[in-house]
Parts: sequence; C-alpha cells; structure tokens
Amino acid sequence: MTNGPTPTPAPTPAPASPPAHLADLTATRLVAGYAAGEFSPVEVTRAVLERAEAAQARTNCFTRITADEALAEAGKSAERWRSGTPAGPVDGVPVTVKDLLLTRGTPTLRGSRTVREEGPWDEDAPSVARLRESGAVFVGKTTTPEFGWKGVTDSPRHGVTGNPYDPGRTAGGSSGGSAAAVALGAGPLSLGTDGGGSVRIPASFCGIFAVKATYGRVPHYPASPFGTLAHVGPMTRDAADAALMLDVICRPDWRDWSQLEPAAGSFRAALEEPVAGLRVAFSPSLGWDVPVAAEVAAAVRRTAETLAGLGAVVEEIDPGVTDPVEAFHTLWFSGAARVVQRLDASQRALLDPGLREICEQGARYSALDYLAAVDTRMALGQAMGRFHSAYDLLVTPTEPITAFAAGTEVPPGSGHTRWTGWTPFTYPFNMTQQPAATLPCGVDGDGLPIGVQLVGPRHADALVLRTAHALYEAGAAEIPAPPAP
Repeated sequence: MTNGPTPTPAPTPAPASPPAHLADLTATRLVAGYAAGEFSPVEVTRAVLERAEAAQARTNCFTRITADEALAEAGKSAERWRSGTPAGPVDGVPVTVKDLLLTRGTPTLRGSRTVREEGPWDEDAPSVARLRESGAVFVGKTTTPEFGWKGVTDSPRHGVTGNPYDPGRTAGGSSGGSAAAVALGAGPLSLGTDGGGSVRIPASFCGIFAVKATYGRVPHYPASPFGTLAHVGPMTRDAADAALMLDVICRPDWRDWSQLEPAAGSFRAALEEPVAGLRVAFSPSLGWDVPVAAEVAAAVRRTAETLAGLGAVVEEIDPGVTDPVEAFHTLWFSGAARVVQRLDASQRALLDPGLREICEQGARYSALDYLAAVDTRMALGQAMGRFHSAYDLLVTPTEPITAFAAGTEVPPGSGHTRWTGWTPFTYPFNMTQQPAATLPCGVDGDGLPIGVQLVGPRHADALVLRTAHALYEAGAAEIPAPPAP
C-alpha cells in the first residue's frame, strides 16, 4: 500500500479444526458431505432446527420456524442423494428467508400489523423459487423492520431482534434476522434484501458475509416500492457459500423486467482466480467527515495491508464524491410513502412511528424533487465509473461503528435523527447499483464484529467475490464465534 511502510505478506493460516456440530458446517461442506455419504440432509436439518429454536430464544431472529416442512423437504433430499440424483447445487442445504420475500405456503408479513396473515401465500419470489428448484430446505422466515425501512431490526409486529454477540445490541438491519440466524448456526444460507445497506449492515454487526450484487443480477419480484435501489442478496458464512448461492439465485425469471442477462460463467468457479495485480483503492472515510471508531479504522486498514501482501497494488485514495444522503432520502422516503399509500387512517396508526414520519415526508416531495434526486444519482454513478477506470476495487469500512443498543434507530447520544446518519458507506452503492460485499475483519474491545466493505464496478460481481474469498483463505476474516445460543 502506498503512503506507508511496505506490508509483510499475510501468514498462512493454520488448518481449522473440524466443527463439532453439523449446524456449524458451511453449505459447501454440507454438499460435499452429502455426496460422500458422511451425513444426511435429515441429520443436518434436525441439528439446524435445534439451533434455530435456540437462536430464536436468544435473539428473536425468526417470524416463524417451519420445522415440519423442513424435515419433509430434507427427507426428499436424502432420497435424491441416495439415488445419486440431487436436484441442484444446494440440495439439502438449510436456508432461511427474510420476511419480505414471498415464500409459497408461508406468510410474508413484512413486520407489519397491516398485513393479513390469511394469504393466500401461493407464490415464491424468484430467488426463493430457484432455491426450491435446487432442493434447498427452508427452515423459516427471518425478522425485518416494517417493510424493511431502516438499518436496524425491530417492528411493531415481531419486536426487537438482538445481536448474536450481545442480545442487548442491535443485529443491524433491515436483514437483521437473517444475519443473526446465519451467525448462530440456524442455516448456513439466508436470503436478504438490500436497499441502502440492508444485507451489509447486519452482516457487519453480526460477523458474517453478505454481498449485494450488481442491480438486476438477482431477479426481484414483486418489484420493490423502493425501485432500483433494492437488491436481493446472499447472507452466508463465507464468500464461497455466497458464490454457490448466487450461482443458483441469479438464474433468469420473466417476472423481473429489469433483470440482467444470464451471468457469463459460474461465480463459484471464478473464486480461485488470483488477486495479485489488482488495483485497489483504500478509502478510510470516502473523504467525508465521518468519525470512524479507532478500532474499526485499524481493522479495516489491516485488511488493506493483507490485500497488498497478497499482491494487490493498494493505494490510499478517496473516490472524490460527495455524500448523496439528501438525494437518497428523497428516493427512499418517496418509496416508503408509496408502500403505505393504500392504507387508511386506522391502518396507518398501526405503523412504526419512524416509518410514519418518513412516509409523511416522502409524500411531500414533488416529481421535480424526485427527478433532481435521480440527477444526483446519475452523476454519482458516472463519478464512480470514472474512478473504477483507474481502480478495480474500492475498500472502505462497512460501518464506522459496531453494534449499538437494540431497539433504537440511531446510537443513543449520537445526534443522528435517521438511520442513514450512522451508515454512510452503504447507501451510496445502492444508488450506483455497484456490487458491494462485507466480511468480518476483527472485533472491538467489547468483542463485537467489525466489517470491511469491498466495492467493485458494475458487473464485477465475480471480482468482489474472489477478492473476499482470498481474504478468507488468508485468514483475514477469522473472528471468534458468537456465544452458543
């Protein structure tokens, strides 16, 4: 890395001891074990359901656990493995789904008392459908703030979701339930959504991996009221599992008119490509006045140094863009107002008070206000495109802080009024539609995870995943596991 001493190469990590519990295995390891006959999907599902119940008691990360259905699916998967005919790459792997994504046979309540539980619930979202076709075992639906509106996970319908490392702290959001479930062994794979950081924020706070691929790479239906800010993304134990999952869920679905053409190759196959020679920009604060906690800054800098030790050409430089938060608010709050537009006064009274506030603000924006925000978004995208003509990858903190008190939108005493105030590194890359991933890079003095964010140019999803994978292989993402639930 320039502007500093030459880093020493990252040490080769010692071989990890095998996990003592089936629920601790990655999806990649589970599939290999099924193929070799080491254990069955039924055994794994029973172990994961046990963890799910414990995780729910510890963190309130589920809206419901579908044990009977999961065991039935696992039994069918076991039969397919015995006959040598697995349905797909994740056959028999336990999966959880954020309660914003349609799941056939299970209510999708969106954290809101305004959604009727009766259904009918007869359709899968595209990503859920692809996992089902591949033989995944659905363990349950995970918690979200109401309609996914904020960066922490509490809702009028399902209450507060705590952090696996300290249930008195937030899991982050809006995919907080998914992050807590993965961290505590309640399934190695989870589907989250990300409109302003909603897979990356909770993954950072809970010590797991998550990636928001280029917009349109994963088909999304029904279309989000937050428009083209919203992505669907894998939340997993590591980058290899995310690549495995992304290979499945990025397959086309005609219901999403804005989807990209099929990926050119396998994300999993691309993981082994080298990172040596990559041009990496390390930006500790994006050049903005962001008070990054000292322990966070140090951990993220160590990650940049590890990349340099792996042969990347790392330079400390900012992308030269300004904070687009006001434009983001215009787009986000307008989307929220659209979410509740159909509700009458009695139903609006049931909403999260913070959601009600931003909906009222969003309803006051004019069409010209909205188009001005679109102009800002386009200019930001152009600026980042120019920046990535010189740099293959951008490294930043995922969050400037670690997890704070659960049940609050902003850290107590921070002076922030909305969740965007404390997560300045995530929402800009929803506006630009770039791929962005987070992985753990250390813990603070309280033992809470710290995340580092890797951002690539549009369509460079494989590059982001392979760089993250290289960091896992180098041992740079190893942190203590959360206390057993």
